[in-house]
Amino acid sequence: MQHTHSAKTRLAAIAQAILLAAAVFALAPAANAHASAAPDSEAVKGAIQKAAAYTLQAVKNPEISSVGGEWAVIGLARSGYDVPSSYYSIYYANVEKYLRENGGVLHEKKYTEYSRVILGLTAAGYDPRHVAGYDLTAALADFDMTIWQGINGPVWALIALDSMAYPIPQGTKAATLASRELYVGEILRRQLPGGGWNLTAGSGGEPVGNEEADPDITGMALQALAKYRATPGVSEAIDKALARLSLMQDEKGGYKSWGNVNSESVVQVLVALCELGISADDARFVKNGCSLIDNILSFMNADGSFRHMADGAGNSQMSTEQALYGLVAAQRAHSGANGIYSMSDAARRGDQAAVPPHAGAGLPGKHHDVKHVPAAAPKTFADISGHSSRAEIEALAARGIINGKDSASFEPDATMTRAEFAAIVTRALGLADMASGAFADVPAGAWYAGSVGSAHHYGIVNGVSASEFRPSGTITRQEAAVMAARAARLAGLDTGLDATSIRDALAQFGDYTAAADWAREPLAFCYGSGIMDSSEFYIRPGDAIKRCEIAEILYRTLEAAALL
Repeated sequence: MQHTHSAKTRLAAIAQAILLAAAVFALAPAANAHASAAPDSEAVKGAIQKAAAYTLQAVKNPEISSVGGEWAVIGLARSGYDVPSSYYSIYYANVEKYLRENGGVLHEKKYTEYSRVILGLTAAGYDPRHVAGYDLTAALADFDMTIWQGINGPVWALIALDSMAYPIPQGTKAATLASRELYVGEILRRQLPGGGWNLTAGSGGEPVGNEEADPDITGMALQALAKYRATPGVSEAIDKALARLSLMQDEKGGYKSWGNVNSESVVQVLVALCELGISADDARFVKNGCSLIDNILSFMNADGSFRHMADGAGNSQMSTEQALYGLVAAQRAHSGANGIYSMSDAARRGDQAAVPPHAGAGLPGKHHDVKHVPAAAPKTFADISGHSSRAEIEALAARGIINGKDSASFEPDATMTRAEFAAIVTRALGLADMASGAFADVPAGAWYAGSVGSAHHYGIVNGVSASEFRPSGTITRQEAAVMAARAARLAGLDTGLDATSIRDALAQFGDYTAAADWAREPLAFCYGSGIMDSSEFYIRPGDAIKRCEIAEILYRTLEAAALL
């Protein structure tokens, strides 16, 4: 009986191998006569532009997150879309802040967090080995922790490390020191007999069974293995996986994962083909005239967003971000540019050695008189307990940048005078007081005279006329935007916008036409960079701005300028 069972097992294995070999042969690359949307077509170019514009508008404050974070940064940075450099500065500042607040730990167990942030920082032009004093690649030196969550761990570790050929740090306390060979071997070990991969098969060292493959995970595994085809066993694994993916593709050129046909699965397969150097319209991946790109475009909304499911209403931010970088990957591959994850061509920020500015160091383009103002002692006020701006107020108060109305109260919803604003903005930038006789209504002995003189000298504030400053006048919201943009430029941020960008940034507001012409570009910069909160429907340009709002604007400006 045992002999008969073994014979049957061998016959079944042989039959399966024959079927897979036949699939690979029958579906081998061939000339494709289908006129589907090519990566360099106007349809794809337009989709990338619209998706990038939508993403830039939807994700104004990119941070460490799988949605509204790294994938948005990667898609925008690799697309060639005109993104203000301040956008990436804001992302870097958010990463640095998070690391400082959490002791350099992104997650106790999910090490794909490290891989994703490494990719985001590298795409944005920063070195992930020097962030707030932490080396994010060090986590990926721990093999056991990296593979703990499933195959995602080794897959994304390889993609992240290979994005800039980062070496795996030595001398860590890891029980098993990782290597690229170990990660490749782990991915190969977890391949299913049918040729694909899923998230959990082989976890914990368990044998891999005859389980169902997942197109997303299979695509990701191929992306990681693409650079290792010379490693024994990798080319064979890739061929089997491609055959499986071709068989899994539906009649519309799409894929089903977790029971649903969705856009993200198609993106991962498309990126895999691009990383492998296989054309996006390869005959193996065109079904009934529908290519992978055709399928992705079928999920697109008129505003540039993408849906998770083709028959779903509305949009999904995750789907939009993934569709953007998937189409960008196809376009880059078609044009012969570096792959989406081969980031040696990424524009460097900070200095040319790709080391980003550290907390308080400021941006390279800042005025030499602008200085970091360190925190001295914690400071709070009784009337900001539970206030939405409490963190920003306390951070500025601890640095002596902003004061309360008295020792116990801040009065967050009160207005602010022009003299008060001149004082706090010059303190925020570390600018020295400067005597000035420019304005007749600013007495030399007034407490604010030096601040007004300094703010005027550096071009942050102007008078209401050639000789009048009106120190007790209140600051309007559009005036605050103008002054904040000038301060940001002095701190090294790129505040210039073209007419189209200004229109796109302001058109979402019901009263944008009420803003003065001289305030529209600064308002667009402040809203587009996340310095001003764009969640409201109205700008209210002529309204007096509140003290709490000024605190938020200055805090975000300093954060974006790496001055906190």
